[in-house]
Amino acid sequence: MRRIYINGLMVGMMLLITSCIENDIDYPVVKLQFLDIVVEGQSGNAIINTETNTITLNLDETVNLKKVKVTKLELTEGAKTDLAVNSVLDLTKPRKVTLSLYQDYEWTIVARQTIERRFVVNDQIGEPIFDVQNRLVVAYVTTSTSLRTIQIEDLKLGPEGCTMAPDYSTLHDFMSGQTVTVSYHDITEVWTLYVSPTSDDVVTSSADAWTNVVWLSGQGKKGAVFGFEISEVSTGEWKTVDEAYITVNGGTFTARVPHLKASTAYNCRAVANDKYGEILTFTTEEAVVLPGGSLDNWHQVDDVWNPWAENGEQIWDTGNKGATKMGDSNSVPTSETWNGKGQAAKLSSKFVGVGSLGKFAAGNLYVGKYLETVGTNGKLEFGKPFTARPTKLKAYYKYTTAPIDNLPSEKNAPLDYKRFVSYKGKPDTCAIYIALGDWDSPVGVYTKYSERKLFDKNDSHVIAYAEFNTGKTVSEYQKLELELEYRAVNREPKYLLVVCSASKYGDYFTGGEGATLWVDDFSLEYDYDD
Repeated sequence: MRRIYINGLMVGMMLLITSCIENDIDYPVVKLQFLDIVVEGQSGNAIINTETNTITLNLDETVNLKKVKVTKLELTEGAKTDLAVNSVLDLTKPRKVTLSLYQDYEWTIVARQTIERRFVVNDQIGEPIFDVQNRLVVAYVTTSTSLRTIQIEDLKLGPEGCTMAPDYSTLHDFMSGQTVTVSYHDITEVWTLYVSPTSDDVVTSSADAWTNVVWLSGQGKKGAVFGFEISEVSTGEWKTVDEAYITVNGGTFTARVPHLKASTAYNCRAVANDKYGEILTFTTEEAVVLPGGSLDNWHQVDDVWNPWAENGEQIWDTGNKGATKMGDSNSVPTSETWNGKGQAAKLSSKFVGVGSLGKFAAGNLYVGKYLETVGTNGKLEFGKPFTARPTKLKAYYKYTTAPIDNLPSEKNAPLDYKRFVSYKGKPDTCAIYIALGDWDSPVGVYTKYSERKLFDKNDSHVIAYAEFNTGKTVSEYQKLELELEYRAVNREPKYLLVVCSASKYGDYFTGGEGATLWVDDFSLEYDYDD
C-alpha cells in the first residue's frame, strides 16, 4: 500500500509540475519578404519596399486589373502563403497577402496602371485637361471657333481596344457637354466631353530651371509656328531659342535650353505665329560640387581604412568594417591615380574568413554610411542629402576582371544560388552607378538573405539614374562620363547616391577573387552637350 501511495504521489506531483509548465519556447525571428514577383502584363521589375511591406506593380494599360495572373514568385525560404504562381489577383484595389513561418507578416500588393488618353479637336489650343476621378475632359479652342461645328480629330478615353459609344465622329455640338460611354473588360464608364473657348492664342505654361539648363513648355493652336524667347533679367535682351532645342506635339511644345548661367534670373515667353505668351521669370540653381569626389583624403582606424580625412566630414564609406571582421580592408587608398596626383580608391574583391567561416566581400565605395555588421552581413545606408540636378557624373577608372569563383550558399540562399550558378567561371563585372531620388531618408541596405533589402533602380522614388558595367580588363585609366536619364524633369531630388563595386553581384556574395576596380576624381556636370 505504501509503495502504491508513493507512486501515486509522485505521479500526482509530476502532473502538477507539468500543468505549471508554459509553452515558452523562443521561436527564431525570421522577417518574411517577397524577393520577387512577376505578373502578366507587368512593365519593369516589381518595386518591393521592405520598410512598408508594400509591392508596387506597373502594369500595361491593356491588363484587366480584376484578373491579374502571377507568373513568378520568390519568397524568403520557408515562408507560407496562399499566393502562388498562376494565382489570379483582383488588383482594382490594394491586395493584402500574409506570409507566415514563426510569425505572420502582412504585405500589400498595389497595381499602378497608366492609361494614355487623348481628346483632339479642330482649332485646339494646347493639351486637354483630364479629370479621371470625375471622368471629365476639357479641350480649349480659339474664341473664333464655333462650338456648334466642332470636329473631333482623335478620342481615346480607355485602354487600347476599348469601345466608345456613340461614334465620336458624330459629335459636333459642344454648346454643352457631350457624353461618351467607354467599355473595356467588364468595366463601363461614362465620360463627359467639354470644349471651351480661350482668348489666349499662345500660353507660356511652365519654366523648370536647373543649373545650366531650363525646361520650357508652351501651348498654342496646332499647326502654328512655335518657339520661345529668353533673356537675362539684368540685361533685358531677348534671344530666340534655337529651334533644334524645341519639340512640338500637336498644340503643345517644349524646349530644353542648355548653356545658361548658374544662379541667374531669366525671363522667358512662348511664341506662336509672332504672338507672345505671358512672361515667366525663373532663377537657375547653384552648381553644387560632389563632396569628397577627389578621394584624396583617407584615414585608418585599426584595420579599417575610411575614405575621409580624420575628424573631417564623412560623405563616402566602404564595407571595410564588415570585411575586417575576418580579414583586412579590401577598399583602400592608392597613389596609383589617373594623373599622378593625390590618391585614388582601390577596390578589391576577395573571400574573407577561413573555409566555410566567411563570405565573399566585393571591394566597394559609396556615398552613404556603413551602420553595422550582423553576423556576416552588413547593414548600411546609401545616399546623402542633395537637391541639385546634375546632368552627368564624371570619373576615371580602370579594372582587372577575374573568373567568378564565389557563389551564394546553396544551403542558406538556395534561390540566389540557383540564379547565379551559371555565372561560375565567367568574367566578373564591375559596377558604377549614380541615382537621384526623393526619398525622405537614406536608402537602407541589408545583405542578409532572409531579410534582404537592396537598392532598386526601378524604385518610384528614383528621379534620375545612370550606370556603367564592364567585364573586361582595362589596364590604363579611362575617362568615364555617365549622362543621367531623368524620369521626371519637374521633380526635385532629396538624396544623391553614387555606388562603385569591383563585383556587380557582390550584394549576393557572388564574384571573382582578385577582381579589382580603381576609381578617381568624381565630379558632377550641369549642362548638356549640343
